[in-house]
Amino acid sequence: MAKVLIVDDSSTERKILVTYLQEIGVSITTAESGEEALDKIPQINPDLIILDVVLPGKSGFEICREIKSNDNTNKIPVIICSTKGSEMDKFWGMKQGADAYLPKPVNKDELFSTVKKLTA
Repeated sequence: MAKVLIVDDSSTERKILVTYLQEIGVSITTAESGEEALDKIPQINPDLIILDVVLPGKSGFEICREIKSNDNTNKIPVIICSTKGSEMDKFWGMKQGADAYLPKPVNKDELFSTVKKLTA
């Protein structure tokens, strides 16, 4: 069973993602900030991280850069999932090392196929 870490400061968005991902049987852990996520990553060793951009403290872009520049975490796929959905935002997210970029509101089928592809 794949382990997914969802990082989003919105309880509503976290609940939506958790509800969707429970349908495909992944193990889910959540974090409300990038700093909390960075603390949890070594403990849970996730197979995938779903990361919002607008977070308290460090942005999702900064957290993605940290994950991808660390030898212990750089192999973990990161999906940036954000309301910031312009082409420039997507371009910037991918430049930070994200493996995929999904705009909110999330399309459930697109989420499923992206998660399955990155955790296969």
